[in-house]
Amino acid sequence: MVNNSSVKSLIKILIGAAWIDGVIQPEERQYLRRIAQENGIATDPEIKPWLYELIPVQPAQCYEWVKEYLGSSPSTEDYQNLLQAISGLIYSDGDVAIEEAKLLTKLQQISTSESTQAGSNNILKQIQKLYRRWVDVQD
Repeated sequence: MVNNSSVKSLIKILIGAAWIDGVIQPEERQYLRRIAQENGIATDPEIKPWLYELIPVQPAQCYEWVKEYLGSSPSTEDYQNLLQAISGLIYSDGDVAIEEAKLLTKLQQISTSESTQAGSNNILKQIQKLYRRWVDVQD
C-alpha cells in the first residue's frame, strides 16, 4: 500500500470481496470500515457509496478491480499483499463462502497465468494455507 490510489484500489477489492457472496456480514462491515478509517479514506467520495453499502458490488466488478490493481505484470509481493488483505476480510466473519473460495481460486489462476513459476508456487502455498486454516476452524 504505497500510495493513496493503490490503497483505494485495495479497499474497493475488499468491498467487492465482501459482496461476492451477495451479503456483507456484520464482521466484514466492521473490518472494511476499520481498514478504510485507518487508511483515511472512509469519507472518500469514490469509496463511500460502496463502503456504506449504498451500491452493491457485482462479482464481475470485483474481478475487474483485481485485474486493475495487479496490472499487466504484477510481482509476487503484489499477490501476497492482495491475498493477505482478502484473507483478513474473508476470515473476519469466521466463515468462508463458496464464492469467497472461488475468488481465492481465481486469484491463484491469475497468478499462474501472469507471473513466474516461483511466484505461482508461492501464491498457491498461501491459498493452501488459507484453506487449511479454514478447515481447522471448521473441525
